[in-house]
Amino acid sequence: MITGVHAMFYGPEADDLRAFIRDKLQFAHRDVGEGWLIFDLPPAELGCHPSDRTAHELSFVCDDIDATIAELRDRGVEFSKEVEDAGYGLSTKFLLPGGLEVELYQPKY
Repeated sequence: MITGVHAMFYGPEADDLRAFIRDKLQFAHRDVGEGWLIFDLPPAELGCHPSDRTAHELSFVCDDIDATIAELRDRGVEFSKEVEDAGYGLSTKFLLPGGLEVELYQPKY
């Protein structure tokens, strides 16, 4: 039986990305050797949406988007989009090292 999901980011700034997730997002982690960090993730959910293209996306979920944005900004996280009502919740985007952009949202459901 499936017991979890292992997600990965690929890019030339992997060390910076690991430091960002460790220091700014403050995810618990294990060093499995040579600085290779494996991060524990909070509970997750998976959605499957119709589209004309094949793609995947990673979003981070929070209970209070304004408080979470303030906390992340205090840690130096740069947001690339203002908060908007996306229908399913309040949504914004922030930048990860290597030019990656991910969503942060507070769900309505």
